[in-house]
Amino acid sequence: MMRLPPFEYQAPASAAEAVAAKAAAPPGAMYVAGGTDLYPNMKRRQQTPQTVISVMRLPELNQISGDGKSGVRIGASVTLTDIVEHPLINRDYPVVAHAARTISTPLLRNMGTIGGNLLLDTRCNYYDQNYEWRKGINFCLKKDGDICWVAPGSSKCWAVQSSDLVPVMVAIGAKLRFASTLGERVVDAAGLYNDDGIDYLHKRPDELLVDIQLPPTNGWRASYQKLRRRGAFDFPVLGVASWIKIDNAAVTDARIILGGIAPSPVEIKEAATALIGKPLADDQIHAAAEAAYIKARPLDNTDFVYQWRKQMARQYTLRALRDLQV
Repeated sequence: MMRLPPFEYQAPASAAEAVAAKAAAPPGAMYVAGGTDLYPNMKRRQQTPQTVISVMRLPELNQISGDGKSGVRIGASVTLTDIVEHPLINRDYPVVAHAARTISTPLLRNMGTIGGNLLLDTRCNYYDQNYEWRKGINFCLKKDGDICWVAPGSSKCWAVQSSDLVPVMVAIGAKLRFASTLGERVVDAAGLYNDDGIDYLHKRPDELLVDIQLPPTNGWRASYQKLRRRGAFDFPVLGVASWIKIDNAAVTDARIILGGIAPSPVEIKEAATALIGKPLADDQIHAAAEAAYIKARPLDNTDFVYQWRKQMARQYTLRALRDLQV
């Protein structure tokens, strides 16, 4: 049985108290909401904070407001179940509800939060093991070691970004609001993620994710497709988010984002180029899918053979774009 290490637990009553508590805590203190990622990592000794600050019940972080015309704000501690079941999200942002529905299982979605999924730790077959297993291979570059077992000649960690909501938020142009004792800042989702399995977020340790800002729908459409071994529970080993705007029967703007294959979401600009200025017809969809296949570079650090995952980038891009055909 894996047990949690000793730690101090704090439960502030407001976001202001939470950021103050983080500033006063020892180095390495961490925020926690549902704990579905942090606590298992602590049991495996991947993360060992001396202080854990709960933000699960902060009023400011548990609200959904707005609509598709003006945009929607979702508090970072809103549970995935609430996202899945919220009538406004299902009506105006069905891609967000769909992606949230693919995450884990109903029981874990009851605890897991949208903020936790967007800040999810990167994953790897060599990293996501218990302490004794990792010690047996002399640890890895991401935690306690000095070698990346995925690419031993590399100085970079290749643990992958495995959130289902991240590719969607990048595709639709969402923004994330952070707070600290230094004030607030708003970050585009596309600019938050870094292509490094260790330093995977452009976020300061003292910052608290307060809410996620979804842009007005304004005629755009989006979809998400997920590859995993089982129909539930598993993390994505490939996720494809597609976003388009159409005017006068032609695509005027597009984004294709791949997740689950690299330390950060991968935008396939060549796929968008294949769509823009043309109708969303089969020829254009196949051209975009081929561009996604060419640019996809999955590594051998998750489930399934990585060459097959590359092949699936083509097929899942086809599915994602076909979902957008009217």
